[in-house]
Amino acid sequence: MRWWSRLGLRGRLTLIAVAGLAIGLTLGGALLVFALQATLSRALDNSALDSGREVAALVRAGKLPDPIPAGERVATIQVVDRADRIVATSAGADRLVPVLHADEVRAARGGERFDVPGDRAGLATPLRVVAVPAGNDTVLVAVSRSELTQSVGLVRNVLLVAFPALVAVLGLVAWRAVGWTLRPVEALRRGAEEIANAGSPASRLPAPATGDEVARLATTLNGMLSRLAASQQRQRAFVADAAHELRSPVASIRTQLEVAQRLGDRADWPDVAGDLLVDTERLSRLTEDLLLLARSADSDEAAARMARRAERVDLAELVTDVVDRYEAARVPVTARIDVPAEVHGDPAALARVVGNLLDNAVRHAETEVVASVSVVRDEAVVVVTDDGPGIPPADRDRVFDRFTRLDDGRARDEGGSGLGLAIVAELVAAHHGVVALTAAHHRDRNVGGPGGPGVRAEVRLPLLPDTA
Repeated sequence: MRWWSRLGLRGRLTLIAVAGLAIGLTLGGALLVFALQATLSRALDNSALDSGREVAALVRAGKLPDPIPAGERVATIQVVDRADRIVATSAGADRLVPVLHADEVRAARGGERFDVPGDRAGLATPLRVVAVPAGNDTVLVAVSRSELTQSVGLVRNVLLVAFPALVAVLGLVAWRAVGWTLRPVEALRRGAEEIANAGSPASRLPAPATGDEVARLATTLNGMLSRLAASQQRQRAFVADAAHELRSPVASIRTQLEVAQRLGDRADWPDVAGDLLVDTERLSRLTEDLLLLARSADSDEAAARMARRAERVDLAELVTDVVDRYEAARVPVTARIDVPAEVHGDPAALARVVGNLLDNAVRHAETEVVASVSVVRDEAVVVVTDDGPGIPPADRDRVFDRFTRLDDGRARDEGGSGLGLAIVAELVAAHHGVVALTAAHHRDRNVGGPGGPGVRAEVRLPLLPDTA
């Protein structure tokens, strides 16, 4: 079927259309010829029957002349008795041999009609013979089929000559129509080729204003290109930010090693090793965070991966266990649990969410950090509050972006990479939950001390049905 693929879409559609038209025209022509032949045969039979009835009436009235007068289209008329002997004929008809054989006469008396050769009546054209009862006799009327044969043959020949020309014209029309129909598709192809050569999905494909399937395809493809462009932009920004963040600890390690190398024996190598270990740990945490964010770039894939590792998790126990790790934190961290709250999720990922929120809160709190768990309708709610300088309302959504740091009192995280809250947002989304930041007003929370307005980080996750 290589020839089929070489035709191209336009050629294949045109060939299919032409084949369909040819088949349709052929069937229509055959039906036309059949209908014409049936109509002319019926008219010929009716004419012969009318002549036969007139002769039968004369036979019954005993007024049959000899020879029998025949109409213009009637070739011959014969009247035969029960013994199939001819008793009367039209002028020029055979008076000895009937136009039908004995068995045919019997069948004709029953209403059957016959097409017989013309030589039975001494004629060159085929005949159509009908029989009309006339008392004890039978009237045989034979009419010539020459006009019928000529008419049907003429129509058939015209169709045989006209159909190929008509199919060719319709094929040309189909070729042009298919080409016109596929013109928007070709425009889409050229646009896609230009975008591919440019190497950027930021351009848009031409969308026809027809509202048909091609227009909807162009709209869908442009939407896909928009998502690809946004994804590419995020990837570039992520790579640039990652390179910038990785450069800092690497540069610090290199500087410390160069200084220690120049000092030689005078360098305090234990202190140098301690500083290098701190930078190495920071670099390791940053690398792990980057890998986690890279794996969670596809939200659907991340959710599927979480679902494979998910199990029944009591957030009350999980938050208590995570809070216990902060006994030596710079400010007290306490857990206040109202009720058990069970969710379906990855324990390690949920612990990472709580840990990142606590790390962020401890880093900026003035006197205390509180973690609480509660149930609101069909959701489990984890809240981490601190009494630090707070976050302006305009920046509360922006801080969930990767490598985002603010310029105010919460600005530069000591040892932070700007990825903690971004990881929280990714992990919570993979668990079909939401996370939001608001101000933690002292009168509305159980956090004491003279600190600032603080931050209230709230995570809402779907509660298991049997614990709602």
